[in-house]
Amino acid sequence: MAQLFEESCIGSLRLGNRFLRSATWEGLADQDGSVTQRLTDMMVELAQNEVGLIISGYAFVTKGGQSTPWQLAAWHDRFLPGLRSMAAAVHAAGGKIALQLVHAGRFSSEELTGERPRVPSSDGPLNQALTGTELEALISAFADAAARGKAAGFDAVQLHAAHGFLLSEFLSPAFNRREDGYGGSLESRARLLLEVVHAVRLRVGKDYPILVKMNSDDFLEDGMGAEEALRVAKMLERASVDAIEFSGGTPLSNDLIPARLGELTSREHEVYYHGAAQEYQQRMGIPLILVGGIRSFEVAEELVQREEAQFIALSRPLIGEPDLVRRWHQGDRGKSLCLSCNGCCGPALEGLGLRCVILDPEQERA
Repeated sequence: MAQLFEESCIGSLRLGNRFLRSATWEGLADQDGSVTQRLTDMMVELAQNEVGLIISGYAFVTKGGQSTPWQLAAWHDRFLPGLRSMAAAVHAAGGKIALQLVHAGRFSSEELTGERPRVPSSDGPLNQALTGTELEALISAFADAAARGKAAGFDAVQLHAAHGFLLSEFLSPAFNRREDGYGGSLESRARLLLEVVHAVRLRVGKDYPILVKMNSDDFLEDGMGAEEALRVAKMLERASVDAIEFSGGTPLSNDLIPARLGELTSREHEVYYHGAAQEYQQRMGIPLILVGGIRSFEVAEELVQREEAQFIALSRPLIGEPDLVRRWHQGDRGKSLCLSCNGCCGPALEGLGLRCVILDPEQERA
């Protein structure tokens, strides 16, 4: 029976336990996306508190793919020194770290990038459809950024294909209405993601771990549902991906956005994507990383022991309690104090960095 606090592997990467920090925008990079000491310090604190694998906040792979201010960047070699320093600091603290890579698609910020958002298919004057030439350049951009992650010493890379960002948009019929080889059938909608995986694998080599974060369900009318998501997951397994993280929703998914609002008062309501996870285990041979609503040690333990997930990913709970995993390991199994209020985003949007305003209100005013 699998246990939370045992050594485990994602591909060639050996981890000290089955807890991951799910990628979370920190709002702590420099204006141009460079690593800062404050961002490094946050990663080091998580490593010191026994998070098995830390996945960085999403790093944009082209200048036009940025969505938020103070977002980490990986689109040019000039970001390598900072990335290298951050990875080395995490390793010195005894941790492991993966670099998440993204293009924000329709959620790119023209104000920040000076470019109109690029999307699978145009839906008005604000968003411009990617051409074939631009798709080739985008694939190369993901591969180049992954190679930078490996060169900087990151232990793995994760491709962000969830939450309505560009790779997710291509998967979703709610956004992708192309009539060429990248739209229509599920196989065609998955083509861009699979080509990115292939290009990344060529650059990083056969033994370097590649993870993919994807929606288990878009929770949109005409969006990608759970059945199609499971079929895409099987395609990714065949394409050499080492693990998949299931999330769900987009900023347009009403109450079912990725970071849902509302305190989870009972264990029965904690796991957002439980059904998809159970079905995943019947079909897949690579590990599932499960994120979304997990707040109790007992829930995390049951998921792993019942083999409904191989790894547990935490996002908002680690903002207010970066020591949560260590606390649980030392025997204090009290539930996470996270109220799922999303107040942590407020300081980040003001340039102060992500922080819990409930547990650390004084820091919000600093």
